[in-house]
Amino acid sequence: MRSTDGQNYKNILDNTLQALKNYQKILFLTTSNRWQGEEGGEKPKSTLLAYEIAKWLEAPEVSIIEVPLLTIHSCEGNVSTERGNTCGVLDAKTKDPFKNPSGHHRCWASVNNKDDELWKISKELFASDCVVFFGSVRWGQMNSTYQKLIERLTWIENRHSTLGEENIVQNIDAGIIIVSQNWNSSQVLDIQKKVLEFFGFNVAEDLCWNWQYSKDETDETQSSYIDAAKQFAEIFLEE
Repeated sequence: MRSTDGQNYKNILDNTLQALKNYQKILFLTTSNRWQGEEGGEKPKSTLLAYEIAKWLEAPEVSIIEVPLLTIHSCEGNVSTERGNTCGVLDAKTKDPFKNPSGHHRCWASVNNKDDELWKISKELFASDCVVFFGSVRWGQMNSTYQKLIERLTWIENRHSTLGEENIVQNIDAGIIIVSQNWNSSQVLDIQKKVLEFFGFNVAEDLCWNWQYSKDETDETQSSYIDAAKQFAEIFLEE
């Protein structure tokens, strides 16, 4: 049982493109990965899609950050310490104005790890009016890079939900586009849309969808993985 026909997805993609044309500055965050050491190595399908969409968008300014290429340390779990919730407090603010021109970036893992590069994402995020996350489903959940990123951005949600401050992303629309092989992508999409709502983003329906190659969760044949890449390219990466 293969994915929805290509024409339907071309219609979905067209709706996404039309929606994105309404923004002035767009940020694409790609989270899937491949090994970087192979000469002429490939990019993940979801990352290729992000670059393809950016190419089709002529008017808006689009920034693409491949998150797996950055040094992003793990979340320290400051939401649930014995002292209470210390995530996103003022003392965790990044003081370097180059890294934190908005003044919004407050994360202890950024303070405690001098090589941490989360600031490269937050700097672009707070200068944008739209952000779209691209990623893959692995073992029924979003890939580990996406999850690490979301956990590291918890201070955005925590500032208004626990600390009682303003919602600093209330004017930013958000979407998520997911690519998967054969299991659970629609459920993952629903969960992550809810997560983005919790964060305080305005979740835009035309920027939220998933492509899953097969509905047969037991299909792990080599031929199906090869065909998935071919079918994805035919639908999304060819004129």
